Amino acid sequence: MLIHPQFDPVAIQLGPIAIHWYGLTYLVAFGLFLWLASLRVAHSPFRENGWTRRDVEDLLFYGVVGVIIGGRIGYVLFYKPGYYAANPLEIIQVWKGGMAFHGGLLGVLVAMAVFAKRRGRRWLEVTDLIAPCVPTGLASGRLGNFTNGELWGRAADPSLPWAMVYPQSGSDVARHPSPLYQFALEGLLLFVLLWLYARKPRKVGQVSGAFLVGYGAFRFIAEYFREPDRFLGLLALDLSMGQWLCVPMVLVGIAMWVRASRAA
Repeated sequence: MLIHPQFDPVAIQLGPIAIHWYGLTYLVAFGLFLWLASLRVAHSPFRENGWTRRDVEDLLFYGVVGVIIGGRIGYVLFYKPGYYAANPLEIIQVWKGGMAFHGGLLGVLVAMAVFAKRRGRRWLEVTDLIAPCVPTGLASGRLGNFTNGELWGRAADPSLPWAMVYPQSGSDVARHPSPLYQFALEGLLLFVLLWLYARKPRKVGQVSGAFLVGYGAFRFIAEYFREPDRFLGLLALDLSMGQWLCVPMVLVGIAMWVRASRAA
């Protein structure tokens, strides 16, 4: 069995200022988004529709705000509504941790709607632009999870070559390194599939729908190897909260793709 390497969470120490590895993964994610989205706007149909690098930079700002607000609200509502109802002041204490991807996604969608309205663009045109640029950021974030030694997986067969003991879990049980699974599935694999799919002309909304289906399906699979939150455990049908949140995501994605495909 392997042992989690127990990385020092601080990458760089400059006097009283500590720069954490997890923070650096966010910077990598933002940089990758700028690069990839800039490549997207340089080609059809975005080039013909007047998209520029400045638009990409503004999109990043809107997206960051949406991720932070949506991710926090999603965690509060989806995972610990009772706790935060009793401790409302802690809702704004994001430095204590607690973010939900599905909430962050909803926050980004709202932020993109605001951006689209202010710029006079179609909302789905905006989401089609950013969809293939998101998975690399997700991959970077999962590396941050692995570096922090968090979100470890469920118990694994000790004979599995990559089974890993997480000392911070308080046990010597061999576990699946689930952040690395998510890095590979909802990060790298989803990026390759979406990027290749989006290279050819698609109807407005198809790329966005494909993202929802792809992420939802890969996250659903990965959740079978990820340890459920202790305060929730498994829910109905022995599915985790993350899996239940993926179900409507996939259904909405399919509906979006089908509707876009039938459009004239």
